[in-house]
Amino acid sequence: MPQPAIIIILAFLAITFIQSGYDKVTDWKGNLEWLKGHFSKTVIKNMVPQSLMLILVLEVISGAFAVIGIIEILVNEGSEFPMLAGILSAITLLFLLLGQRMAKDYDGARTIVIYFIPTVLLLHWLHTA
Repeated sequence: MPQPAIIIILAFLAITFIQSGYDKVTDWKGNLEWLKGHFSKTVIKNMVPQSLMLILVLEVISGAFAVIGIIEILVNEGSEFPMLAGILSAITLLFLLLGQRMAKDYDGARTIVIYFIPTVLLLHWLHTA
């Protein structure tokens, strides 16, 4: 198992999702307003607050599991939390990708792929270890 690379990707996911969750909590109203406009012509236009809450919960749990995963690797070389962090991060990114595609924000969707690649690499490394 390439532990340094796994730890770096887990740190990347932790920073990404904890910061994003923090932003949603500290600027809920601003995020909600922007997203209502972003999804105004989609089938989820009336579910934006619930969708935002779902993404917030997924991001916070993904980020927390990534931090716990780093600790688990350093303490006992475990892989349960790193795997959970990778799976939840992939699910979160797939939800984000779906949203961007629904909103026809193809540049935004392309950006999600940048985050998705290291997440899949992490899962591959953990699975083959």
